[in-house]
Amino acid sequence: MARAIMLQGTGSDVGKTVLVAGLCRLAANRGLAVRPFKPQNMSNNAAVADDGGEIGRAQWLQSLAARTPSSVHMNPVLLKPQSENGSQIIVQGSVFGQAKGRDYQRLKPRLLGAVLESFETVAAGADLVVVEGAGSPAEINLRAGDIANMGFATKAGVPVVLVGDIDRGGVIASLVGTHAILDGGDRAMIAGYIINKFRGDVSLFDDGIRAIQGFTGWPCFGIVPWLPDAARLPAEDSVVLERLVRSGTGALKIAVPMLPRIANFDDLDPLRAEPDVELVFVRSGERLPVDASLVILPGSKSTISDLADLRVQGWDRDLAAHVRRGGRVIGICGGYQMLGRTVHDPLGIEGGTIEAAGLALLDVETEMAPEKTVRNSQARSTEYDVSLAGYQIHLGVTRGPDCVRPSAIVDGVPDGALSADGRIMGTYLHGLFGSDAYRARLLQSFGLSGERRNYRDSVEQALDEIAGELERHLDPHWLAGLLG
Repeated sequence: MARAIMLQGTGSDVGKTVLVAGLCRLAANRGLAVRPFKPQNMSNNAAVADDGGEIGRAQWLQSLAARTPSSVHMNPVLLKPQSENGSQIIVQGSVFGQAKGRDYQRLKPRLLGAVLESFETVAAGADLVVVEGAGSPAEINLRAGDIANMGFATKAGVPVVLVGDIDRGGVIASLVGTHAILDGGDRAMIAGYIINKFRGDVSLFDDGIRAIQGFTGWPCFGIVPWLPDAARLPAEDSVVLERLVRSGTGALKIAVPMLPRIANFDDLDPLRAEPDVELVFVRSGERLPVDASLVILPGSKSTISDLADLRVQGWDRDLAAHVRRGGRVIGICGGYQMLGRTVHDPLGIEGGTIEAAGLALLDVETEMAPEKTVRNSQARSTEYDVSLAGYQIHLGVTRGPDCVRPSAIVDGVPDGALSADGRIMGTYLHGLFGSDAYRARLLQSFGLSGERRNYRDSVEQALDEIAGELERHLDPHWLAGLLG
């Protein structure tokens, strides 16, 4: 069996995803066969694994860091929130069903077998597996039937390193409190801890390390500084979006309405990285900026519900005014469906509403269907005649007169639609902005230089930089035991 280590956090968004990716890249750079694993993830940012099926976008990134093909077994349980208290459940890449929070708690013990099976599959042939927990093991109200943190670690016999985020404050209390609240069996699984996101003089925390040692007996495996390169990686969690207001101060302003059930918002990361682009995330209660040249409607886990919220915010009126001023609109996946005249859901797949009027910016209609399209795709843009590479994850079929002008040819089949004047575009293809040639031509169409930048190389460089920082700041004896 491969060596394995599990990073769990004192809370959500403490930086586990980036640390796992960094450790995977560090191990891969040392020639190890390393694999990422996350028993349970909750995110509407999904990817299509190389072996087919859905996984969390973070595990796709971590497999990239590990320089290994992604697999549905790297994230055997994926929860995709589609209402305030309910989620779609993906097991080993395929739709398993839907459940509300309390019902899912009863369901989790049945999923443990699939989690352990996937872990064995990932570990087979690997030198090292780096496992990421979810949330915090201190949520002892969820401990019964847990498959995401200590429930997995104890069953699989994987030692745990606890990650504390010093940037949010209270890191000593969060580590000591976790020690105090865990039962003896879970506490024994913790080998030590890492302090993450430190700014300033590390020696100022020497007394903090001694205090934590005194309360818990746990060794410190390192103090990791704030990693600016982490901002160059695709974001996994919508928590990140809560901190984003705008990106850049470039000549081209692009507005993105923050839909409540926004999905696959990392589609926007390549644009966010462009120096000539100002990407504005428009929050509830705000207006779409009148000086935006482009509005992007992103993916959605629940098209009809987000369409209703879009109208509550008045963004439908803002969007209509934007188009009258000559502005352009791109809709991706759920955003594409919203641009049409009607969205039909006769089987109630998304919920109780079976039909909703769209924004009528494209002459198309969508009908939801139970069959889900999940695949990686090769495509060509009909607008700019450049190659695209992306993926599709969607329910529904879209048809109508504007489909005679497809936005792309995807896997040899016409996809999406363009308005007659070319200013409104919709597509089911995620990842199109990650295609360097397409992104350059898009920027050129707005009068910018559109210098061709290699976005994928930027991500690879960021992973190498993060791996280097971990090698410099983590305890060398612990790393030698882990990677030796």
